[in-house]
Amino acid sequence: MNLDDIRTDIDRVDAKILFLLNERMEKAILARRFKTSTLDTAREQAILDKVRRSSQCLLDPAFSVKMYEQIMAESRRIQEAGLQTVAFQGEHGAYSEVALRVLMPNAATIPCREFSDVFEGVEKGIYDYGIVPVENTLGGIVGPVNSILIYTSLKIVAAIDMPIRHCLLTLPGADHRELRTVWSHTQALAQCRNFLYRNHLDPEPYYDTAGAAKALAESRPKGIAAVASKFAADLYGLEIIKEDVQDTPHNRTRFFVISTKESDAEGDKCSAVFTAGNKAGSLFAVLRVFADEKINLTRIESVPDTPGKYAIFIDFEGALSSAAVQKAISKVSALAEGFKILGCYKEMRVEE
Repeated sequence: MNLDDIRTDIDRVDAKILFLLNERMEKAILARRFKTSTLDTAREQAILDKVRRSSQCLLDPAFSVKMYEQIMAESRRIQEAGLQTVAFQGEHGAYSEVALRVLMPNAATIPCREFSDVFEGVEKGIYDYGIVPVENTLGGIVGPVNSILIYTSLKIVAAIDMPIRHCLLTLPGADHRELRTVWSHTQALAQCRNFLYRNHLDPEPYYDTAGAAKALAESRPKGIAAVASKFAADLYGLEIIKEDVQDTPHNRTRFFVISTKESDAEGDKCSAVFTAGNKAGSLFAVLRVFADEKINLTRIESVPDTPGKYAIFIDFEGALSSAAVQKAISKVSALAEGFKILGCYKEMRVEE
């Protein structure tokens, strides 16, 4: 072990401290929903007493107490800021969070392990909103999300369509010639298949792109890289070897923002879902209604539902208040089984 090794370890510990502090602030924001006031003197004193008792070895109890007094003061400040909370699947640095920072830059982003955790948390009122990917130009629909949308009571209140620019990330100072394996989400690896093949890199699936970047930064293995966002590289202190490693420049993902309440602002695009069975012409009959009313359909996707039946997702242009849309909905509701409007919203498109 030399000075450089020790400093590398210090950098890793510092990164962990900052991420744990950020996680503590996230929990403080969520705790605010269950409190009548941001100041709880008894609770804070109990924490300080515990910190004082736990300060052993090299830590001076007075230093630890002073540090925690500052941490709790910052927690109160954040709680009093009244930030809206938005849940996303994955670790910090995930593309869902990148999209959210464009759409709602002042929101507090809260990571969740699974897509179902995002939906459940919003339904229970733990989070104000959730953001989930629904389709990608290369990978197609995001099956788990669309399957949940069939039955959820949540409403789509906004959408964003943005380019996904994958980066190849390594530990700072890593020898690029030693790279053998790349960690990332299966969809991201599939979107970079040709690049990985040309560079003789073996793909190894990870549950999340940002999670792969975080694991790389924490475990610091040799010969391993990650495919993730530029934002993830900044968060985890990784080096970007190459940007835009996806196989096509036209790699885009569309995200929905979901809430328990409909959007207050009038939207200009609607999403709906209904069930189609094996009856000949049933889907055509629905689509003809929109054609007759001169309503433009922008998305038609099918997802297996129950045996012999498919859930059909459609997006169409127009506001719910328009006469043409109301007429089409009335007709389709009588034709299609389980027809449901998922939301009417504005959609942002981020150019490449």
